[in-house]
Amino acid sequence: MGQNGPRLKGPIMAKSLKDRILQVLVEQKLITEKALQRARKLQDDQGGSLGKILVQEGFIAEKDLIMILSKELNIPPINLSKYKVETEAVSLVPERIAKRYRLIPICKLGNTLVVSMADPLNIFALDELKLLTNYNIEPVLSLEADILQAIDKYYAPQREELSDLVKDEEVEELEVFKPATDELDISQSALLSQAQPIIKIVNLILIEALRKRASDIHIEPEEADLRVRYRIDGNLQEAFRLPKKSQNAIIARLKILSGMDITESRLPQDGRFKIKTEQKEIDFRVSILPITFGGKIVLRALDKSNLSIGLDQLGFLPESLTAFKEAIKRPFGMLLITGPTGSGKSTTLYSILNQLNTIDKNIITIEDPVEYQVEGITQIQVRPEIGLTFANGLRSLLRQSPDVIMVGEIRDSETADIAIKASLTGQLVLSTLHTNDACGAITRLVDMGCERFLIASSVILVAAQRLARKVCQGCKGKGCQKCGKSGYYGRMGILEVFLVDDKVRQMIIDEAPIEKIKEYAVTKGMKTLREDAMTKYNMGLTTMEEVVRVTAEE
Repeated sequence: MGQNGPRLKGPIMAKSLKDRILQVLVEQKLITEKALQRARKLQDDQGGSLGKILVQEGFIAEKDLIMILSKELNIPPINLSKYKVETEAVSLVPERIAKRYRLIPICKLGNTLVVSMADPLNIFALDELKLLTNYNIEPVLSLEADILQAIDKYYAPQREELSDLVKDEEVEELEVFKPATDELDISQSALLSQAQPIIKIVNLILIEALRKRASDIHIEPEEADLRVRYRIDGNLQEAFRLPKKSQNAIIARLKILSGMDITESRLPQDGRFKIKTEQKEIDFRVSILPITFGGKIVLRALDKSNLSIGLDQLGFLPESLTAFKEAIKRPFGMLLITGPTGSGKSTTLYSILNQLNTIDKNIITIEDPVEYQVEGITQIQVRPEIGLTFANGLRSLLRQSPDVIMVGEIRDSETADIAIKASLTGQLVLSTLHTNDACGAITRLVDMGCERFLIASSVILVAAQRLARKVCQGCKGKGCQKCGKSGYYGRMGILEVFLVDDKVRQMIIDEAPIEKIKEYAVTKGMKTLREDAMTKYNMGLTTMEEVVRVTAEE
């Protein structure tokens, strides 16, 4: 074998070698030409290893692929289940690198590190290992499932003790603003939660989440350890695994910060706290849910600076922006944003509120929960347990002479009726609904029992929204350090904007089928979600994989 990678038969470039391997697979009738073309198309659309795609799609058995790779690359296959892996070799490569590239070091031979890999043609993995370890890398072949099993087996004892993880780490001190609470019962867990390593590790979890642009932090007790995952650009990624013995102290620390009762472990709890770091204030909304192995905590990071960017920075097309800006100039009426959970509805609504938030306007919101706390806006938190529902709160706030009302979500007929009537008596009402497309909001309101003539008179605009990941401009989707090898960096809104004009109003009153209303809206220039997404794909802003994912219901 060579010193830095597969032993090649003569001076063959990696690309031609891959072509040769694929040719052998076809010649030996292990895959068909049609299957190969299909796999290439999938690789073009979604990236990744062609070999992995062939296996995942069922075009070839992994053992057959390994047999051909072994023969063509002259790399021996290793049955990891029967091989004794050296723990000293494992310690040279971090677990996250092993998991990312599906590999595990198995032994050292002088200045050479032998590494079992599922894809020995991955030159990025080979280069990163050489830079990381300062060893020459010698790959051997193994089944991916065997490698993943070996990673779980050999890295578990290697996972760092909590104190080791932070003892040499310069962790930024965080200024924490806690809600006022009654005196807490300081149990053993509470005392441990004040220990310096625990404070440091919680700070590290928060700071790393912000550095990686995570919108959510999931802290999940498992049988053997505590898993920490970050949601980045909508996708969950594993960040840490912490020792099980530190679980209770970490959870207690977060409960104390959030103003929760640390003695309550049987019931779900909610709280929030705020941190100040690098001259920026971040709100964290915290939820804890009792599960089999302890309490699962999810923290939602709410960065107020995102609200000040305005509608222009949300990734909307010019025609969509124009429609929004015209709608919010109206003194009264209803503007609705529709879409599933996590589609960015709240961010869009808050961006609109931020634009409307001037000294001459009385803006009141009623939410469950209050997402962002915004200066200059009166915000009400729904509390059904004491009778403060959306409907009751909405009735009360109408007596406060509002100019703009934001209702977090229209969930029932009573709330819908009050919101519509408010929008007809001098208030601009903003709210959300759960519907698949923009025109579907009309059907939803009718199903809630709202009168058609009231719907026709009140609704100004409905926008269906989704979030699509943006192609990383640093690497144009290939994967780099900036985007964490994902090929994506940030997200943008995909929008279907339905303007209610005089013709649509009459169609609503006349009980025209919603399909006819949508057909008319399209003739007047409405872009469907799929069309809006395709426009952004053609502009090079996203990928076809994202287009299909976010508009799958169309």
